[in-house]
Amino acid sequence: MLTHIHHIAIICSDYEISKGFYVHTLGCRVIEETYREERNSYKLDLAVGDFGQIELFSFPEPPLRPTQPEARGLRHLAFGTEDLDAEVARLAEQGVECEPVRIDELTGKRFTFFRDPDDLPLELYEN
Repeated sequence: MLTHIHHIAIICSDYEISKGFYVHTLGCRVIEETYREERNSYKLDLAVGDFGQIELFSFPEPPLRPTQPEARGLRHLAFGTEDLDAEVARLAEQGVECEPVRIDELTGKRFTFFRDPDDLPLELYEN
């Protein structure tokens, strides 16, 4: 029986830029950082709140992947927040532009999208 999503894995094009974005801009907490010399690759384990985790990987010259929301595969990664307006303002102070806030027609909850340094679509969803 599945109990929860353990982690989301992301491969970035520039490790230092993405590390800064997820740690300093989004506020994820570093659990562990590992350099794998045989792969010339970093693996950064990040905590998202009390339960979620992101594994941020770097590899030499990773291939591009389509990121449009309607492309096959992962559509986007969504983060929950108690105060959407405050989080949008905090991101704006960090230079991150969010789309206009919308209302989920099924739940009545507010949400918006923004992009990570590799153009991965990320969502903020108000709890």
